[in-house]
Amino acid sequence: MSIFGKRDQDETEPHDPAGADDNDGIHWSRVLFTILGILLIFIVIIGIYWSAEPEAFDVRVNANEKLAASGHSYVVGSATTAALIRVAETLLEKPGGYLTNDVLPPGFYLDNVPNWEFGALVQVRDLSRAFRESFSRSQSQSTEDPDLIVAEPNFHFDNDSWLFPPTESEYREAIRRVDSYLLRIADPQNSDAQFFARADNLAAWLVNVESRLGSLSQRLSASVGQQRINTDTAGSGGAAQSTPAASELSVRTPWLQIDDVFYEARGATWALMHFLRAVEVDFEQVLEDKNATASLRQIIRELEASQRTVFFPVILNGSGFGIFANHSLTMANYVSRANAAIIDLRNLLAQG
Repeated sequence: MSIFGKRDQDETEPHDPAGADDNDGIHWSRVLFTILGILLIFIVIIGIYWSAEPEAFDVRVNANEKLAASGHSYVVGSATTAALIRVAETLLEKPGGYLTNDVLPPGFYLDNVPNWEFGALVQVRDLSRAFRESFSRSQSQSTEDPDLIVAEPNFHFDNDSWLFPPTESEYREAIRRVDSYLLRIADPQNSDAQFFARADNLAAWLVNVESRLGSLSQRLSASVGQQRINTDTAGSGGAAQSTPAASELSVRTPWLQIDDVFYEARGATWALMHFLRAVEVDFEQVLEDKNATASLRQIIRELEASQRTVFFPVILNGSGFGIFANHSLTMANYVSRANAAIIDLRNLLAQG
């Protein structure tokens, strides 16, 4: 056979373009799945990082730093005002930023973080209202502070609006207004802005705190289901309600909401812990006069205990006396003890 014969034989071998296309398709499929896998791993890692709860901060250092930037020094009310600003800033500036209104991964699937944010936000809203209605006013007939008139409703803006306008822009404006109020009360040349550290002002805010903690405690305890006696109208002669209700109520938090309530309580107690530490600074003389300093410190200690690290990756919901832990009941214990101590503190503040 000549070389020409060999060449002719080679040239007559069939060419299969379809097989080449299949190989190309398999190659690009592998590339695509590899890219998707790397992207998924990246999203999961970012999600874990964003899920970390913020660290606690020193309220005295925080106040001094904010005032030092403007050349001012501590005045009564600056610790509580600066703590309000710092907690609100944390909602927006923590890893991942504000996630409640996120519509893209990994933010939209991190439900524990938005619940933590909501718990802290409720405390911010309550304290901002107390600033507007009580702390900044000498009496009920005095005028409201112009900055707080804007800040308080802005903090109450829809917490999950992502566009037109986004929630973050409203909260940043509120923070800017509270920061302006802080600088004005710290300015010795400005007597229009004031912070009044009085027992009645503090007690009025603590009424709201007590109500919030009481609700959280009940919702946390309902993780295992309870039969409760209806006490809605108990203790008040002639009390009535709009519609009849059963004498016994069956209360149980839905299984899918147990971790939501837990992290809402974590956020609320984290924010409240800082606010009460600041109150200890600004209301020092009032607390000493009422012999209430120890009571306040006990509340803070209970709230600090509620921030201990959760070492299990999920929130366990064992029965009260079962073999598995129940994180909700543990949190409810600290919240209930703090709530009971707040009632005692309010009684001390009410005494002459």
